[in-house]
Amino acid sequence: MLPSIFSRKGASGFSWASTADQVTQGLSAAGLTAIVTGASSGIGAETARVLAARGAHVVMAARNVAAADSVRQAVLAATPAATLDVMELDLSSMASVRKFAADFNAKGLPLNILVNNAGVLATSFTLSKDGIEMQFATNHVGHFLLTHLLLETMKKTSRESNVEGRIVNVSSVGHKFTYQEGIRFDKINNEAEYSASGAYGQSKLANILHANELARRFKEEGVNITANSLHPGSIITNILRNHSIIDFLHRSLGMLLLKNANQGAATTCYVALHPSVKGVSGKYFCDSNVYEASDKAKDVELAKKLWDLSVELTT
Repeated sequence: MLPSIFSRKGASGFSWASTADQVTQGLSAAGLTAIVTGASSGIGAETARVLAARGAHVVMAARNVAAADSVRQAVLAATPAATLDVMELDLSSMASVRKFAADFNAKGLPLNILVNNAGVLATSFTLSKDGIEMQFATNHVGHFLLTHLLLETMKKTSRESNVEGRIVNVSSVGHKFTYQEGIRFDKINNEAEYSASGAYGQSKLANILHANELARRFKEEGVNITANSLHPGSIITNILRNHSIIDFLHRSLGMLLLKNANQGAATTCYVALHPSVKGVSGKYFCDSNVYEASDKAKDVELAKKLWDLSVELTT
């Protein structure tokens, strides 16, 4: 039985213990199209399952197409009326991101919800195919480019349907443990000063700053799209698969203290679908409630500077 602190409900009526099924109970996503990155496992797979179960047409964007298709088949077995497509996407490769966006846009589908979920954690120093530190490249730059390439479709959809579009960036409480300066604009690829945890924190801080700057720009333009970020909680997933001993402890001891994937996907699904979040933008969520992010995450000038760097890296 969970200690009461885990089941204590916040202002939303949900808590640490709430599941993705619970926070979307009774809600309909019929007529909506959603893209979920990293949908082949963990909270990405659960997010895709729940959104599809609520009636959304879900595009599962994944690097491992075979694994994503297995998830798709399992969802269809449980919910035969669900609509899911699998499309290949490697966020560490800008060429792959561009191909995915071009292929999606060519389908002529609307786009109501974009869940930027995929990520890597605490990898050793590696450069992406585009010569960018791997965690920053995968967790932030790939999602920044993907969002940019899909924005016109999202704007068109929200304008023609008069339904609010939602962009959801899955960040982490790890954003508080970034490098001292927050974003190392001139040292992204500095191997000599590289810290696996610091680089992860930097990429997760970037996720929040990206959402905040999108929200600011949408408000300025009068666009009917919101952008928010969130911490899904500490979850039993395969994100630590590259760290065998830590992964073993994570999975064994974690059974007592960590969320399962359905609980981990709750905040994502809540922000993506719940009517209580309508019109809410530029906020950071945890346990399906609005939370306070770090001071750096709320720095408007830092968000603008990151936007400029991201544009430079992707053009």
